[in-house]
Formats: sequence, structure tokens, C-alpha cells
Amino acid sequence: MAGSGPRAHVARLHAGLASTSDDGDSPGYHDGGPHRGPQVRREDPAPAAARFRDSPPGRRPPAIGDYGFLSDCTSAALVDRSGSVDWWCVPRFDSPSVFGRLLDAEAGHWTLAPVDPFESSREYVEDSLVLRTVFRTASGVVEVSDALAFEPGARGHDIGLRSPHVLLRRVTGLVGAVRMGSELAPRMEYGRTEPHFRPAGHEVEARGGPVRLVCTGPVDWSCGGGAARVSFRVSAGETVNLRLRYAPAFAPPDASDSGGERPSVQDTVEGWRSWARGHTGYDGAFPAEVRRSSIMLQGLTYRPSGAVVAAATTSLPEWPGGDLNFDYRFAWLRDLSLTVRSLWIAACPDEPHRLFDWFATAAGHNGGELVQIMYGVEGERDLTERELPHLAGYRDSRPVRVGNEAWRQKQLDVLGEVVDAAHVLRDHLGDLDEPVRQMLVTLADRAADDWTAPDAGMWEARDAERHYTSSKVMCWVALDRACDLAPRLGDGADVARWTAAGHAIRAAVLSQAWSERTGAYTGAFGSDELDASVLLLPLVGFLPATDERMTATIDAVERELGADGLVRRWSADRSGFFICTYWLTECLALAGQAERAGEWFRRATSYANDLGLLAEEADPATGQLLGNMPQAFSHIGLINAAWRLAHPSPAPAPNSPVPGTAASTGADPEHGGATD
Repeated sequence: MAGSGPRAHVARLHAGLASTSDDGDSPGYHDGGPHRGPQVRREDPAPAAARFRDSPPGRRPPAIGDYGFLSDCTSAALVDRSGSVDWWCVPRFDSPSVFGRLLDAEAGHWTLAPVDPFESSREYVEDSLVLRTVFRTASGVVEVSDALAFEPGARGHDIGLRSPHVLLRRVTGLVGAVRMGSELAPRMEYGRTEPHFRPAGHEVEARGGPVRLVCTGPVDWSCGGGAARVSFRVSAGETVNLRLRYAPAFAPPDASDSGGERPSVQDTVEGWRSWARGHTGYDGAFPAEVRRSSIMLQGLTYRPSGAVVAAATTSLPEWPGGDLNFDYRFAWLRDLSLTVRSLWIAACPDEPHRLFDWFATAAGHNGGELVQIMYGVEGERDLTERELPHLAGYRDSRPVRVGNEAWRQKQLDVLGEVVDAAHVLRDHLGDLDEPVRQMLVTLADRAADDWTAPDAGMWEARDAERHYTSSKVMCWVALDRACDLAPRLGDGADVARWTAAGHAIRAAVLSQAWSERTGAYTGAFGSDELDASVLLLPLVGFLPATDERMTATIDAVERELGADGLVRRWSADRSGFFICTYWLTECLALAGQAERAGEWFRRATSYANDLGLLAEEADPATGQLLGNMPQAFSHIGLINAAWRLAHPSPAPAPNSPVPGTAASTGADPEHGGATD
């Protein structure tokens, strides 16, 4: 629920003792600094002018916010302002990269830009993830349209179901004449394999390891020095289409190899348009920002299964040069209920329903083993983490990791996430089949049995397990929603036991999570250290935002952890976390502080790059985006907070014997969500 990926921080948050890390990268907990209010300071943006000929393989990578995001709803690519595709993992989000210059200068790229000095500007084409970049030179102006293609003719909810795995780059002359240059230098398996190149007229093949790439277009390539290169002139009114097609190295030729219908930029735009036309029911504040975020979430959805990955990248650092670099290309159960809500609000019931179906299938039968917190996009359980020492890392941020060891952690909050997601969808799941009923009963029973145990918490601490407040509260959520769903859960529903456990959790949190010294609810039982995760209490219905102690907690988080338009997770955190900032927005809206809430929303959202993309966090001092990009949880937070600003009034509570309910917060998207 509270974290899109493996934070893996060493949380110094037990027994009320405060400590800080030696290097500043692992978060400590100590008294916060002075409150400076929601004001944004920005460093000067990087110069728009760039030179194709001055972009050698060893260049310093652009800022994280300089990248645009492409998706075919199965895989993702990142392209920078100067026309370089520096990241493409294919055929799945979590596949090894074929372009990996994002993480190492020698790990592969595909540049396409004017040979002469240029300035560039960019935007997405309407409601799509087709990126249009305009390059202006002394001799003319050209437009490059980049897209990961859909299957020709795919429309609506069918986009991404059968991806052709084709990266499209279309050059269109607008004014005068411009000489373009392109360098295609793939490096398979995260940069380990330099392929063999074979040019053949208007086609060049790169084959290495398990991957075969074929680039076609009306140009003649020359090969040497580990790359295929070409230059060509484009005049006003002329168009050059380049198509880079992926296939397994040892697979037989597919239909696209033998002249079948070819994917195109225009058809891909039409596919995105058709999806957007079916998702127009949002009725909240900031509709343009919500619209863009909903498209980002669709782009982070692995359409064949419905799973939503936390981000498109691995190992982009939480702080430049640091070692908190993790792989986010998986689907976290912690994100499940908030993702379901945001998809419902900004999209339609079909998307969240498919997401829940994905989890129900991935989880399988639980026979008493640990409830896993994350899965691969097709339900894989084993996500064993390993390091790639041959890669330098983004701006020397090591190590580079693939896989994520957090899959082995005990995180009790996920129990509440899954049951809450079912509760949100309760009127649209139909009659629950036996496996789903059994799963929900098992999760509620686990919450009743295990809530007293310590765990790794939502920030996924790797040093020790503790009694995290948010974990206890989410166990309460599991019980609260299960009690409301009990009539549909069959004979296994034990409402009396669930109710008693819910009362016990509530009493424990109210007594042991409150710190008289801090004057707020804190991150762990017995601690005096403030943590932004406590903002979840009113959002899940555990306490109203107007409760005296909850109001004091909200004020303390704003005062001690908020600065420059962002909220940090704890006082020693260097960067501001977008999801925490949007949680504060929601809490203030629920407390009737509409003006303050709107100001925090606007300031946080102003950190998005020129394309509306948010990473996981940002440096409040410089405005630089940090962490994996784009980050699903940040866009989820934006959608939910925007809707809350327009719908702050509490909704009627369901009949639940556990004190307090989520519906009492007005969080249920049934009260104002979008529909087809």
C-alpha cells in the first residue's frame, strides 16, 4: 500500500531511540528541521541545445527528468531530449535491456537527431504515449515521432494484448532541410553482449545472445565499431520511417518478417485515442493532470495479465551516487488497493477488475506460507535479487540490481491491501468463487493471528523487523473490510474473532503509537520519531482527519517533514516523496483545509517534468527528479489526491462491527469515480 517498490531502508525506529546513518543514504530518525512551507526551489534546467556529434558513448547521462516514457503495455523505453533511446527492456518490462545507456555508457543506445547543432522541444501526441520531438537547426526543422507500437488495429482494451515488439521512429521534415544522423548500438543482456551486425540494403540486423533486432527503413546502413550508422537529409514534406523489431534470436521468422501488415506511428496513436475515448468519466479536480497520470498507469500495465509495475526502470538512485538502487519492474501488493482506487477514479472498472484477477491467480492456494508482497508481471514468485557489477550505474550510483529481495520479506500491511481492494470492487466482482473467498478469509485470519508480530514495514527495512504502526493499521483494515464482506465469504468467515482482533489492534495503536513527546502518532510502537506513513490512518478510515490527535499528527508531519512543496518520509530523509505529499494533500482535504491541501498538491505536481512524468521522489533543493521513472505510486497518489480535493466530504460507512471504516473517509471511488 505505501510504497511502490523496495525502499530497503535501515529504519532506526524502535524503542524510541533516534539515530542517523553515517553516509546519509540510509535513513535515520531524528528531530526534523524547521518548517519552510510548500515552496519550490529549482535549479536552472539543462540547456535545450545539444549536438549529435558531441554525444559519444561515454557521455554523462541526462537528468532523470530529461527522459520521456514509451510503452506498448508490455515493455518500456526511455528516450532523452537529444533523441537517444537509452533504455529498452523487451519483450517484458523486466526483461534484460537491449539499450541500457541509462545505467552505463557502454550498455547500448539508439540515437536519432540532426547532425548539426540543434534545439529541441517535445510533447506527447494527444492522449497517448507517442512522443513528438521537434528539432530546430540553422537549416531547418524536423519532427521525430517515437512510439512502441501496438498490434495493427488494436483498439480500446485490446491495446497491448499482442505487442509486435517494435520500436518506431518517424522523421518528418517541417521547414527547410535537415541532415539527420543515427547510431544504432544495441547491447543485449544489460550490456554484456555486443551483437553481430549484418546490413542488407535498407535493412540491418543485430544478433547477439538470445536477441535478434532488425531495423528497416529507406536508408542504407554502414556497420563497424560495434554500431550501425547512417546519415540522411530530410526536406520539408518528406517522411522517413524507421522500424526496429525484436525477436528471439533462434525463433523462426514471424509474419512481420515476411511482409505482413506493419505497425505504424499513426495506428499506434489511434490505439491510444481509442483507449482514451473509453475513459472519460473522471469528475474531480485537475483533470489534465489526472488524465496524463491515468495514461502513465496504463503504460505501466502489463496488459496480458493486468499487473501494474511499480516503475519502468531498475536502479535509478534515491540519491545520486548512493547505493539505494533497486529494481521496481514488478507488481507490489502494497500498491494494490490504492491502484485499484486510482484506476477506478481515472479509468473504468475493467482495469481494476483485471488487476485483482491477476493477483488472485498469481497468489494461488495459500497453505500457510508467507503471504508474498510482490510478483512478476505473469505471477512469478521467485524474484531473487542479484547485482550487475559490470555496469557503472546511473551517474556512478552502484550497485545496479535486478530482481528484488523484498519478495522474501514479511510485510503485514499487504493483508489489508488485498482485502481492501476486494472491498472496493465488492459490487463488481460478482459472486465470489471459492478460491477468492478462501483467499480473503485466509488473509483476514492471518491479520487476526499475526498482527502482534513485528515485520519489515512498508518502507521494507532490511536490517530488522519492528512493530510498525502502518502495518498494525493495515491488519485492522483487513479485518474491517472482511467483516463487511462476511456475508459473501461463506462459512469460513469468523466475524466474532475478526471483530475482537480489530478492537485489540485499535486499542494498541491508540496507546502505543502515540508519542507525548512528539505530540503525534509515530512510525513504530514506542518511538518518538515522526514518519509520514502515519498519514494513512485517516485515508483508510482508522481515524477521522478531524480527530484531535490525528489533526496534531497531520500538523506535525506538515511542519517537521514538509519543505519546498514535498513531504519527506522522516526527518533524516534527503529527498521528498511524492506519495507522502499526496497523502498529506488528502488528509488536509479531509480535515476541511481545502486551501492548504490545494497548495500542497500544486507544489508537488509542479515537480513533474515537461511531459507530466513523476519519478519516486525529488530533491527539494534543486527540483531534480530522483528514483525509478516513471513511478506508478506517484501518479496513483496524484490521481487519488486530485479526486479528494473535489470530494472531501465523508461518505456513509458500511455496517461493520470493527470500529471505524474506510468508507467513513470518503475514499470509496464508488462515490464519484469514473465509468466507461
